[in-house]
Amino acid sequence: MLVKTKGSAIVGIDAVTITIEVNVSMGQGYCIVGLPDNAVKESLDRTESAIKSNGFHMPRTKLVINLSPADLKKSGAAFDLPIAIGILAASEQITQPSLIEKYVCMGELGLDGNLYPIKGILAMAMQAKEEGFAAMIVPKQNAAEALMVEGIPIFAFSSLQEVVHFLNNPYDEKQNKLQQDHTSINQNMQTETSPNFADIKGQSAAKRALEIASAGGHNLIMIGPPGAGKTLLSRSIVSILPPLNKNEALETSKIYSVSGKIPLDKQLISQRPFRQPHHTLSAIAMIGGGGHPQPGEISLAHNGVLFLDELPEFNKSVIEVLRQPMEAGTVSIARAKMTVNFPARFMLLAAMNPCPCGYYNHPQKPCHCSVTQIQKYLHKISGPLLDRIDLHIEVTPVPYSELIKTENAENSIEIAKRVELARAIQIERFQNEQGIYTNAQMNEALLKKWGLLSPAAEKLLELAMEKFQFSARAYDRIRKLGRTIADLEGNTTIKEEHISEAIQYRNLDRSTWGQFKN
Repeated sequence: MLVKTKGSAIVGIDAVTITIEVNVSMGQGYCIVGLPDNAVKESLDRTESAIKSNGFHMPRTKLVINLSPADLKKSGAAFDLPIAIGILAASEQITQPSLIEKYVCMGELGLDGNLYPIKGILAMAMQAKEEGFAAMIVPKQNAAEALMVEGIPIFAFSSLQEVVHFLNNPYDEKQNKLQQDHTSINQNMQTETSPNFADIKGQSAAKRALEIASAGGHNLIMIGPPGAGKTLLSRSIVSILPPLNKNEALETSKIYSVSGKIPLDKQLISQRPFRQPHHTLSAIAMIGGGGHPQPGEISLAHNGVLFLDELPEFNKSVIEVLRQPMEAGTVSIARAKMTVNFPARFMLLAAMNPCPCGYYNHPQKPCHCSVTQIQKYLHKISGPLLDRIDLHIEVTPVPYSELIKTENAENSIEIAKRVELARAIQIERFQNEQGIYTNAQMNEALLKKWGLLSPAAEKLLELAMEKFQFSARAYDRIRKLGRTIADLEGNTTIKEEHISEAIQYRNLDRSTWGQFKN
């Protein structure tokens, strides 16, 4: 008897529907075809034990399992459940096999028949809804994640025996109660604590730069001596970033689901990601890849922040791979048999010392590095990468008089309100533009429309271009930055003072920076 069940395979961060064909006929032997990897091939052994442990019998005749489409690589243990269901239906142990094709079922089976959670359930549920399946059957631990997708019923079970009972009695009211409510799941969102701006002494210029970067999604680099507060300032940015909207939350949660990084006690990711990889990571870990391509750090930072502390300590090849994703917002991973695209629309936040000893330009401590050493250290960060960073700021040590002040600085809540208002202006501005949410993401056509300068601002920018020899990319980024500063003040026109402030944030572009010691 031939039976077909439905499952899903993950390609990149998207799911592809897989048809599992199971045929029980005269003969001997088991085989599984359709480009399975070792984990899928081993499924027959796990499935046989699970079937027997739950009181069913394994066919002792010819058993052929085909995973279609056959040219797509199938990997992982998630196909255990649809294969087991197909075997039981083909051997007539499931009484209503015609219902099976209406459901997508995925899950890993233990030898005792218990169901274990799998990766990528969110993407699978989205695909099942898009293709119009009646429902999805998942392990109980994955139920909350699957229920992020509204519009498709989710049935969650703990064992193979429960799944078979449901398929034999699909209209049992008790079984229908296993379907959970979307509303209650979505209300339980991820929360995370971060440093508050009010607790950071001094550093008003750096805080202002972080506010502008957060408002427009701009890249930022901080340069200063050790202990000046670069890392603390960077971590505090989470407290002023606006929450993810629903579409962004689904995009981000989908990436984390495929990577297996959504905790079982969490559901929809509502807070923007903040990724801080160590400087020893490889280029593949940064951009993604592997035999079965997985998202890298830049994709895990999608819609959030990628913080690279001690930037010159990273391998130069790792840093330079950021160039193309910073421009395109996606990264393409090419392999011999497939090419996958991962989203990578992140805000780069970097911190570095000004020289090997760390005290170049320090107001009190002397620098012991030569000009050649300073130049060599700074040249670890290439010009093309710096050109893609909108804000360059120097962070100076906080004086003792500031450290002992008892009154708190402005609270993160107040700054976050201004950031959110500026983001709201941008969302309305780009509401008809696909995939564009912030000023930093504007293309040339949008910049031409929304980046118009007042006559005085245009004259000032012209003088700055001639004096500091800014590149054409820097010219565009200064205009984008000016647009964000104007949005923070609620102005529709980019004025001279907005461009003046934006130009001040291009320190590392100036030809004289770092060439001479104090």
